[in-house]
Amino acid sequence: MDQVSAWLHEKNPGLDGPIGVDEDLIEARLIDSMDFLEFIDLLEEISGTSIDLQEVTIDDFRTLARVQERFLDPAGHAEVPAGHAEVPAGHAEVPAG
Repeated sequence: MDQVSAWLHEKNPGLDGPIGVDEDLIEARLIDSMDFLEFIDLLEEISGTSIDLQEVTIDDFRTLARVQERFLDPAGHAEVPAGHAEVPAGHAEVPAG
């Protein structure tokens, strides 16, 4: 989250002090439409996963707490690494052969 905070401070040089985890980044104009795609690129770089814009809403980017939960916490990632199938709970994966 330090990288996200540093990026927001870089984009908003007049910003003093820490950004609250529940501060509305969009309402406070800390992220604007010109910076939005760059912000998504930053989150993809930090998380190591791509963000499908069809799978998210603006609210997923609204606060640092939501960004952390949705994109940076391991449980928030919906993607399955290549070569791994998701097995429904209660079902064992049976090796081919």
